[in-house]
Amino acid sequence: MRLSGIVSSAALLLASIASAGAHPQLFAEAKLDLTIGPDQTVKSLRHLWRFDDLFSSTVLMKFDKNSDLVLDAEELAAAALTIHASLAEYNYFQMVTVDGKDVAMSPPAKLVTSYENNQLVIEFDPKPKGTLPPSGKVSIGVYDPTFYTAIDFTSDDKIAVAGLPKDCSRSVVRPDPDTAIAQNQGKLTDAFFSDPTGTDLGKIFATRLELTCG
Repeated sequence: MRLSGIVSSAALLLASIASAGAHPQLFAEAKLDLTIGPDQTVKSLRHLWRFDDLFSSTVLMKFDKNSDLVLDAEELAAAALTIHASLAEYNYFQMVTVDGKDVAMSPPAKLVTSYENNQLVIEFDPKPKGTLPPSGKVSIGVYDPTFYTAIDFTSDDKIAVAGLPKDCSRSVVRPDPDTAIAQNQGKLTDAFFSDPTGTDLGKIFATRLELTCG
């Protein structure tokens, strides 16, 4: 399967080419802060991803134009613009559904990048395109449809919800791979895996926040 928008230096492996059976080549620790407003609608999803040392050092080499081994504000801004464009092709690896149906999300206006302890950190704050009340079952997670990037929440407290209505409950779901495959066996055809645009298979393995309301 393929990701377009690759940078020739492979600095942005987020947009690299991976085969259908490839294992993840990039790893990131994720944090999610969900905000529900006083009107009981979802206002924003603030994502923070902290990338592994290998990918982070690759980004450093690509964007460190003055070769001082430090990414200054201008260099970080350039990295943010390139990563923003790459992730936009894949809806920023977001998974937002209500009762199993995808929710349209507005792209974040910008990505904020920083470089801390030899790790690249990106933050962005997408919002629903329309009104999104937490009714029924709301599921939110992140996944890479090409399986090239593994993004996960290392602990349940990395997912926070502010303003959760009293009639809602929240849980963090970490699917068992064997169970997920068994439940979706009918979808796992050769045609499914050979789709050059990627697949939704990652959704069934993705750690996700579930809100159940009403």
